[in-house]
Amino acid sequence: MATMIKLPETIEDTVVNLLRLANTKLPVDIGWALESAAMWERNPIAYSQMGAIMDNVKKAEVLGRPMCQDTGIPIFYVRGRFDSTIAGDIERGVARATREIPMRPNTVDPITRKNPGNNLGKGMPIIHYIPTDDDFTEITVVLKGAGSENMTHLAMLNPADGVEGIEKFVVDTVLDAGGRPCPPGIVGVGIGGTSDECVAMAKRALLRKLDEENPDPELQKMEEELFIKLNSSGLGPMGLGGDTTVLAVKINTAYCHTASLPVAVNIGCWATRRASVRITDGGVEYAQGVTL
Repeated sequence: MATMIKLPETIEDTVVNLLRLANTKLPVDIGWALESAAMWERNPIAYSQMGAIMDNVKKAEVLGRPMCQDTGIPIFYVRGRFDSTIAGDIERGVARATREIPMRPNTVDPITRKNPGNNLGKGMPIIHYIPTDDDFTEITVVLKGAGSENMTHLAMLNPADGVEGIEKFVVDTVLDAGGRPCPPGIVGVGIGGTSDECVAMAKRALLRKLDEENPDPELQKMEEELFIKLNSSGLGPMGLGGDTTVLAVKINTAYCHTASLPVAVNIGCWATRRASVRITDGGVEYAQGVTL
């Protein structure tokens, strides 16, 4: 059985710090993408929206407060070596972070809508486990607010639809979402696998740094083509018009059944809040972009 790495601080403390980082500091790569987009934005209304977003980001970091009132639902990915106690540590960290940061208590019973007030409850927090032989424990979190998460779509396309059908579905999904996911954002796309894995791949795509090229040249080409198509649509920041609808398109794929072509889209808003911590025998190291 894997052994948890000993730390001067507890895993619970680390999770609280991780959630504070994700809520109050926009990842550097996303910040640079926003500033670059503002430079090429020709629409005055869009330009003012970009300015308001960047002002909000700076104030959140300086004041140590969440950059959005919808602090979302935290989704965790645990990779490396760990044992079963880590689930309880993460749960306690979420409850503490809800009180201390603070984070808005968003989790409710789907039927009664009862809110436990601590972002926990049945099935929460969502934790994906990726055991490996690495000599570290890595915890990654992405915070998904309802505005972006509600725009998630899955299509089981006909294999004959091919790349053209995939790109049409992605473009239609983003444009149909309009201003509801608070653009400009990041478009995560999953292609292949089964229906459930396809949606999961689309969400994991949001964890990748925006300046990280896809190792598959065909997928890199598709990401670039979709980026151009979506930013040529005129939807713009907050759906008010402009040149900047998305900051990036990121694609993950997996082999699928010969008779299937699953495609999923998961959108991250302009505040695609993600953070990661790698725990080793030497201590902890925080980052804000990983590939899973």
